[in-house]
Amino acid sequence: MSHACRLFLVLAMAVGASAADAAAQLASAPPKGFRSVTPYLYVDDATAAIAFYVKAFDAEELYGYPNEDGAIVHAEIRIGEASIMIGDADVRPDTKPPQAGAPRSSGVHLYVRDVDAVFAQAVAAGAKAVVPPADMPWGHRFALVMDPHGHAWSIATPGADAPPAEAEGKDQPEAEAPAGKGKDF
Repeated sequence: MSHACRLFLVLAMAVGASAADAAAQLASAPPKGFRSVTPYLYVDDATAAIAFYVKAFDAEELYGYPNEDGAIVHAEIRIGEASIMIGDADVRPDTKPPQAGAPRSSGVHLYVRDVDAVFAQAVAAGAKAVVPPADMPWGHRFALVMDPHGHAWSIATPGADAPPAEAEGKDQPEAEAPAGKGKDF
């Protein structure tokens, strides 16, 4: 069994899962609570990034695995029904966080019920406003912020003019948001 699998089993049992449940979770693809594609964000300070995501996007911190120096080797948060993995870039070989002023090659897209409220909440938490909320020709109400750790977050709500599958949520598998998390998500 790999170190990562052993770590997962230990962490799962630490939060109350049985060994059998944790092993079954490892065997499923994707594991419960995840989609087939899950973003992994590398940052300079994962602890601060997680605190920002909690404040800006009502993220729920699932767990974090620090090394002996306190750097976060691996952490997971949940926003709505989606999980995001986060880690300190300096503890992983061949990784680096986004650099200020450098072109970016990726971003995170967040569907919400109220773009304006989530945009305001993110900016109040310390995000940089890049594109204020506006109705877009493709039918979404859309905004864009840059988080303090260099990651771009596009925020959108499908509107009445959105393609029918998006407006009705039919392009996504049915999923329930965690109870009581994120009034605007």
